[in-house]
Formats: sequence, structure tokens, C-alpha cells
Amino acid sequence: MFRIALIGAGRIGRIHARNAALHPALELAAVVDPVEASAQALAGEWGAAVRTLEEVIADPGIAGVVVASSTDTHLDYSMQAIAAGKAVFCEKPIDQDLQRARSAAPTLEGARLLLAFNRRFDPNFRALKAKLDEGGIGTIESLQITSNDPAPPPPSYVAVSGGLFKDMAIHDFDMARWLLGEEPVEVYATGSCLVDPEIGRLGDVDTARTLLRTASGRLCVIANSRRSGYGYDQRIEAYASAGMVCADNVRESTVQVFTEGGSSADRLQNFFLDRYAQAYRAEMEHFADMLATGAAPAVGYADGVAALALAEAAARSMASGEVVRL
Repeated sequence: MFRIALIGAGRIGRIHARNAALHPALELAAVVDPVEASAQALAGEWGAAVRTLEEVIADPGIAGVVVASSTDTHLDYSMQAIAAGKAVFCEKPIDQDLQRARSAAPTLEGARLLLAFNRRFDPNFRALKAKLDEGGIGTIESLQITSNDPAPPPPSYVAVSGGLFKDMAIHDFDMARWLLGEEPVEVYATGSCLVDPEIGRLGDVDTARTLLRTASGRLCVIANSRRSGYGYDQRIEAYASAGMVCADNVRESTVQVFTEGGSSADRLQNFFLDRYAQAYRAEMEHFADMLATGAAPAVGYADGVAALALAEAAARSMASGEVVRL
């Protein structure tokens, strides 16, 4: 059993706590959160202790740390834990500032740091990636990634999120890099505030389209909206030289109804914690494997920096109306 600590007892922290506590090779030993009631409630649910960050970092019996705290703490907490010899599983993004993230390279480059781009662990998207790697549909040429939330988050969240590109689309930038097989070198993005005027007042957009181009000419179009109106919309289409492979939305059930008036299917899974429940479990399984075997993280520090670079480039492109070259 590997003893791990969780930093952050919020919504995503509770998911990671459950997955860690139920994993046969892991023991959720400690919970850290500045809100005492949140820490006590989550620790009590899984038989963990409430401890301070300093105690966790100094404890040689803690083998791994899950960083699920506020985004502005991700980088600092990860660096402290890595410096103390612990493996780290950190939520995305690695930071909200690209230069600051890059400055951590001496500590984090090559470290046992798993960055939580959970969509790489989704069984549907992994199957799509496997089809591309098999080569049965030829060489990939372009991607269409659609990622629409069911409804916009509250303005209080938007105000501290880092913006649509760093908070939401950053998942899609990571998926684009993973599936295209080469780095984008040009970014063009445009956006509007069409869903909630308060989001615009806070200086962000709620609807965006981003075009990525690689050195060989491969293209990726990323469509983002804070509101779909019909559920959590998560689709990928990959076009190759000999065909196309796609991963469609996941529904609440496979039930369909057929009548003279037409046909209907069940609604889309409407919340990201439901849609990606398997992915979150697979992430924790991979983290346990890192601890047990010394395996390298499937998604590491360099991936986090690269996705953040694309997010910042998209924001610059939207502000200037011009293509940003990387």
C-alpha cells in the first residue's frame, strides 16, 4: 500500500479522494484544505487524517500527493512535493502563467509528475487514438474537436478561472497535440460572448473557435461553448488519408424509441464528472502504477507547458485578430 495525501477537498478533490481510497494499492492517508470543515468531512468519509501542507511535505511516509487545490497553487505545491521526493498527480493547468510554468523546468522536467489531462484516459478517446495508430485509415490529416458545456459556470468561477482557453479549451489543446502526432506551429482563434453578458463583463468569452496548424500542414478546428443547451457535448472526428474515425457523445442509456413520428435517443450525460468517471479512475490507476513500478507519467510537465503555450497563443490571437506563430 502506498500512502498518499490529497491537497484540496473541493469538487474534483472529492472525486480523486474516492478513487484513491477505493484503489487496492493506495491508502488515502491525509487531506489538506484551508477550509477546515471541508477537510474534516472528506477525511472522515474515507478514514484519513486532516493535516497541514507542511506536515504532508515533511512526512517521509507519504509516497504521493494529489494536487486538487486552486489553480494558483498547482505549481508551487507540485514543486514542493517533487523536491521532497514524492510523486505528484496534479490537476490542470500546471499554472496560469506560461513563463512561470517554464521557469519550473529545473525541478519538474523529467519528474514523477502526472498532469491530469483526464481525457487521454477516456476509453472512447483512447480507442480513437488506437485506431489512428494502427494506420488502418491512413495518415491523419485533420481533426475536429467539439467541447461544449451544458450551461455556463457562475461568474465567480469565471473570474478566477484564467479564461476559456486556459480553463476549458486547454483540454482540447492537449487532445489535439496527442492525436495530431506533431506540435502545432500556428494558432488562430476568435471568440464572442453570446451566452452570458456577465462573462463578457469579466473580460472573457463564452464561445470560441480555434484553428491549429502543424508544420506538415495538419489542421485541427476546436469548437468551444459554455452552453450547448442539450447536454455535455464531447465529440472528436479524425480525418485521415484513407478514412475517418470518430468518437461520439456518451448517453445516459442506449435506449432508443422509434414511432411513426420519428426516432429519439436518451439524453447526453450532462455533467463532466459523470462523462469522465472512467477516465478519472484510469488516471488514479496510472498514478498507482507510477508509484509501484516507477513508470513514467503518460502526461507530464512538458505536456502541461505545451498546452498552456497553446492557450496563451489562442488568447493573443483572439485579442489581435492575427495568426500567432509558435
